[in-house]
Amino acid sequence: MFEARERLEGYREALRETGRRSIVALGDCTRASGADAARQLLEDDPELDAVFASNDLMAIGALRTLRQAGRRVPEDVAVVGFDDIEAAAYTAPALTSVRSPVADQAIATVHLLLGLIEGGPREPVVIPHELVVRDST
Repeated sequence: MFEARERLEGYREALRETGRRSIVALGDCTRASGADAARQLLEDDPELDAVFASNDLMAIGALRTLRQAGRRVPEDVAVVGFDDIEAAAYTAPALTSVRSPVADQAIATVHLLLGLIEGGPREPVVIPHELVVRDST
């Protein structure tokens, strides 16, 4: 999935810029894979202090694994998801998430497609996202 690869590269780049080491576990965007990834992250680095999941379902899975491992969120480990699905506000603790404006993405895609059909240039489009801070950070 192109979008997931782009997010992964963004995570790695952001970590490189801060000088922190990057720990990455891959999943398939489900709660179960988020739980599995969190188990792998804890095994690789027992002092893990933050998880930034590719989507909210994976973050929700990670929350459960962290709780089962006796890690407190956010006191021991901060957790952030991506997409800001409705369930993010109802997890325990409520999940901090990056809101991706789907309607704006759809509009930009249509404009880009129409421009390409008319022979226009292929310009990248950047749509601002919003961090929705809740109790998991």
